[in-house]
Amino acid sequence: MRTIVPGVRAWRHDLAGCLHSCAATLLEHRGVPALEALGSRWGFYYPPGDFRQEEYYLPCPPGVPLLSALAPFHRVSSRWHEPADARQGWADVRERVASGTPVAVAVDNFELPFRPAHQDVHANHLVIVYGFDDAAGTARVLDAVPPRFDGDLPLEVLAAARGSGNEARHERDMFFADSAIGHRWLEATVDGGTPGPPDPGVLARRLRRNLDGFAAPDDGEAYEGLSGLTAFLRDTEARLAAGEKIADELFVVAGGALATTALHADLLAHVGRTSGIPVLGELGRTVARVAHHWTALRILAALTRDGDVTAERLRRRHDALLGDTERALLRIESALPALDAEPDPPGAPAAPPPDPFPNHDRR
Repeated sequence: MRTIVPGVRAWRHDLAGCLHSCAATLLEHRGVPALEALGSRWGFYYPPGDFRQEEYYLPCPPGVPLLSALAPFHRVSSRWHEPADARQGWADVRERVASGTPVAVAVDNFELPFRPAHQDVHANHLVIVYGFDDAAGTARVLDAVPPRFDGDLPLEVLAAARGSGNEARHERDMFFADSAIGHRWLEATVDGGTPGPPDPGVLARRLRRNLDGFAAPDDGEAYEGLSGLTAFLRDTEARLAAGEKIADELFVVAGGALATTALHADLLAHVGRTSGIPVLGELGRTVARVAHHWTALRILAALTRDGDVTAERLRRRHDALLGDTERALLRIESALPALDAEPDPPGAPAAPPPDPFPNHDRR
């Protein structure tokens, strides 16, 4: 049997990684516009010590599925499957693909010939599987992360990548090693229709929800909202000053925050262009400046590994990030009355779907 699921397309954002690329491909295949779904929410959420050394790590509140955390304003969800072994793992993936459903599978870059890390660096990565050829013994694999790959891969190669222990063996195995792959795979679901394009009125309601999330009080458990972000950054400074290694955790957590921020900035700019409302473009540029700080912070996080960055230098970058985040939030709040005054187009939803987060926040 040979099957290729039609309509599967690569999606890529320069400041996001394999998680958002794969999520976008799965969502757009089900008719959900990726930028609208993945870019609507902006916030911060991280339970202390929760991070895992995976390229697709995203902190989610208890009970919230990964895609629901990525796109809480759309009726989407997901489920991680953890098969017992390679045989069961491929049988499950093959069954879904044969039914016309692409899925995302976890892999080790070390085992993939098309990745620059092949036979060099272990890293827990995510790719799309959307076809197979039983006679040829191959699977059709899509990886939008450069260098892009969209082609057939021998099943034994894919099995090795999916079953890797992903153990760090040398100093180049950084950030995404020491997290076993375990043949895991991710299935996306879409519950009926999804909200229409985020016109100014719909976007204003989503922005207000985001502001509520940033205003979440510090409950002493998860780092949440602006107060939680501040506490997280200050804690990393103190831990670095005390001689603790914070590179992996800060690098991984900052990666998710960077992607969220950059996508939100792009969505604001996009709606500004399509609606002809200049203030949205200005808000997009303001949020993009925050993304710049997250990019720089990831670089500094990596440099702490060798002692090239002190806690004081890290604090200066944190101060800049927090300051511009506060300014962006204030500008968004000040723009809401003008957005609320914009009429919704016919057929626009009266309100966003129920918030899946107990306290509001996502990401």
